[in-house]
Amino acid sequence: MSREREVVEACPTELFIGGKWVAASGTFAVEDPATGTALCEVADASPADGMAALDAAVAAQADWAATAPRERGEILRRTYELMTERADDLALLMTLEMGKPVAESKGEIAYAAEFFRWFAEEAVRIDGGYQIAPNGASRFLVMRQPVGPCLLITPWNFPAAMGARKIGPAVAAGCTMVIKPAAQTPLSMLKLAELMTEAGLPAGVLNVVTTHDAGGVMEPLIRDGRARKLSFTGSTPVGRKLLEQASEQVLRTSMELGGNAPLLVFEDADLDKAVEGAMLAKMRNGGEACTAANRIYVQSSVMAEFATRLTERMSALKVGRGTEAGVDVGPLIDSKQRDKVADLVADAIAQGARALTGGSVAEGNGYFFQPTVLADVPTTARLQKEEIFGPVAPLTAFDTEDEAVRMANDTEFGLVSYLFTKDLSRALRVSERLEAGMIGLNQGIVSNPAAPFGGVKQSGLGREGGTIGIDEYLDVKYVAVNVD
Repeated sequence: MSREREVVEACPTELFIGGKWVAASGTFAVEDPATGTALCEVADASPADGMAALDAAVAAQADWAATAPRERGEILRRTYELMTERADDLALLMTLEMGKPVAESKGEIAYAAEFFRWFAEEAVRIDGGYQIAPNGASRFLVMRQPVGPCLLITPWNFPAAMGARKIGPAVAAGCTMVIKPAAQTPLSMLKLAELMTEAGLPAGVLNVVTTHDAGGVMEPLIRDGRARKLSFTGSTPVGRKLLEQASEQVLRTSMELGGNAPLLVFEDADLDKAVEGAMLAKMRNGGEACTAANRIYVQSSVMAEFATRLTERMSALKVGRGTEAGVDVGPLIDSKQRDKVADLVADAIAQGARALTGGSVAEGNGYFFQPTVLADVPTTARLQKEEIFGPVAPLTAFDTEDEAVRMANDTEFGLVSYLFTKDLSRALRVSERLEAGMIGLNQGIVSNPAAPFGGVKQSGLGREGGTIGIDEYLDVKYVAVNVD
């Protein structure tokens, strides 16, 4: 416990504006979801604090845009090295504020750090073009320049990674930023700001505002007109509101929104791989992920065997505080989320679903829910339409490929789909028909800093990561050159 206290006390708790730690007029508590007790108090930014952060980002933009790409890349590389060196403390801090087991937190720190390493290499690869006009009378020069000050809003489920995959390309492109982490998990971002300063990031390039009043603080910045981009990861309803606000100043937007991922298991699938993939797709982050398998469709001929194997795996998971040895599943983020999961499960059972394991809130303090497998889940159940964001695996049988694709696409969302089959023709055919921005083919994890992450339909706009991830932070400028 003393080490936990040391890690929390070593984390900054003030606002980070213009390269300085600044107190706010008030504070709010950061809660340990495993116990329901407060870890510490952090600064609660006011709208004026948010505007001061934007002022700092605007003031730093010109000099930062003129900084050599190699220098920007070296700062990102040093940040990667610092995160790797201090992964143990960063992971413990994340577990304390978010709840996931320490092993998962270490995995997220490694994943987040990789965004800095990836974009350190992309910073020096921003290119342009030279072209002779079709009539031969002039030349076209094409350059790509930083879009300008950015507003970044991140969720609570991946406190380091969701910030890293926005900050990394912004720094590489030469953009300054104001970032607002989720109120439930601000500590990981505050610590990251400290590390980036140590890595040499100039004052004003990254500004962090923590607040329990997200709308009150961020809306004035979105409507201000000086920021030129908004990047948000979170729910679709909030994303819609932000898009409305951003339209006033015609801000560039990147939106990584909700998911309702189907996972399809065909009768010719390798069931060992399918069960393992389902466990990864469903239980990463305790199910609190937009990429989590929300609807598991299994061909009728293999449903019984698949359900038995999955239930055995889910039943064996150990639930507990993420800092304890051997724990597989930590708490949900708060009581609201725990109650939502319980309501979704109750609704499915009321409509005829059967709990093969779990199905209820776990006893004791904290916001725990038992790992759950539901069989015979009807398509009318709420959890077929709403993100579960918890350790619940709903199983529904299908008979034909067309039926599986139809059920998979019967959603407003389109972030990711998972598909298990040994048939190459079916794999390609179904992958083309699934309405999703990403496909996990015979694997349960799709996230990778070197790949473009994002969805279609109401799962968002734009892509994060990969060779095109930096494009979201660059404007294209064309210069027409007369040749006499």
